[in-house]
Amino acid sequence: MEKKPKDATPELEIQEKISAEYCDGKVLAEATDASRDFYEKSRYGEPFQKKFQYSLVEALYLLERGKIQLLQAKKELSFDQLLKIAQKIEANFFVRYAAFKDMRNRGYIVKTALKFGADFRVYDRGVKPGDDHAKWIMYPVSESSMLTWYEFSAKNRVAHSTRKKLLIAIVDEEGDCTYYSISWTRP
Repeated sequence: MEKKPKDATPELEIQEKISAEYCDGKVLAEATDASRDFYEKSRYGEPFQKKFQYSLVEALYLLERGKIQLLQAKKELSFDQLLKIAQKIEANFFVRYAAFKDMRNRGYIVKTALKFGADFRVYDRGVKPGDDHAKWIMYPVSESSMLTWYEFSAKNRVAHSTRKKLLIAIVDEEGDCTYYSISWTRP
């Protein structure tokens, strides 16, 4: 996968910031022309009760890019503040965020994959969720962590049963990612 220049993805061309609110682990934005347009062009967030709900990794990425204004109890949250909150909620958050950010910077649409028992679904470039299926199930893993063969096999079985390739994102301490795509084969 070649690296795309930063800010080369079309969703980052949107001029108007989306205003959203953080409350109890959720990031919600009103359904405005800007938030609907942003969703249509880039698939950030999910429609949720006449609003758009963003995952914490999406919200942090958009905050870092200056595309969202995030409030908590009427006070604006910074990137560092949201990162600190997210890391309290989820111990592996930095690793997940690094892989999400890298794939988004490369032009892929990345969505959560909780219903598959995985971290993320990754859509091939140019494919939007709903138009076609994800190509990969991605599991971000810290380079200092270890997986047993049972854990590895379980991840591969999830990918195989959902008819996707397994993509392991190895994240180093600087947040750089190396990817390994794994698939079943019959001899």
